[in-house]
Amino acid sequence: MAQSISVLMSLYMKEEPANLKASLDSILAQTLQPQEIVVILDGPITRDLQAVLDEVQARSSLLNVLPQAANQGLGVALAIGVQACANELIARMDTDDIAEPTRLQKQAAAFQKDPQLSICSSNIVEFAGSVTNIIGHRRVPEHNAEIRQFSKQRNPFNHMAIMFKRSAVLAAGNYRPLTGFEDYYLWVRMLKQGDVAYNIQEDLVHARTGADMYARRGGAQYLLPGLRGRYRIYRAGLGNLLDFLKVALIHIVISLLPNKLRGMIYAKKLHA
Repeated sequence: MAQSISVLMSLYMKEEPANLKASLDSILAQTLQPQEIVVILDGPITRDLQAVLDEVQARSSLLNVLPQAANQGLGVALAIGVQACANELIARMDTDDIAEPTRLQKQAAAFQKDPQLSICSSNIVEFAGSVTNIIGHRRVPEHNAEIRQFSKQRNPFNHMAIMFKRSAVLAAGNYRPLTGFEDYYLWVRMLKQGDVAYNIQEDLVHARTGADMYARRGGAQYLLPGLRGRYRIYRAGLGNLLDFLKVALIHIVISLLPNKLRGMIYAKKLHA
């Protein structure tokens, strides 16, 4: 028996209209259709973005757009979205990524196979510009025990490929504001409360990225906020003080590296 699924997206005014359309089209092309696509508008959006939403709404009754008067950040927008979703299974989707046609079907099957499952993500492909321009892959641990261990120092899920149970997210306190770490912060709280997780070892999402994104992910503007975010994750999650100190040291070193060298390190990790 097919399970009812909500797809949750948060849309910000700086998104490219063409990327939004490609993302929504990939959901509408799923072999297992969701019952709704909840789009939280995180503040005012451009006319071109609104035109994309209008066009999709004209050909699909699945779209449920919830405008917010002001930009409040991703954590707040997603918390509103989780509350608004009508179904127990919620699939997160970024507004510039492309889901494989079987994504929802394969994740729903995982939940049906294991009734104890609360979180399910997958591996992803990263691309720049054209979906055929693959620049890397992000692999994540498969089984619950290794996911829990991995979470002590790194994010064990690809957020753009996540599907979770609404009730488990609400029991963990829902999304909370923590810039750059909104998803990871929720995951560690869910794992801490004993939720069971699984990562499908297939690339179910093509994640859009810039070729220089990782090179720019550093400097003083990232250093202190990153340390504060990781400290809150340490306090909320499964890791110990040594885990936090290791992560903090790596973050400090990476943040202070020259942009070019940082980009080379990330590129090597992604292509590993």
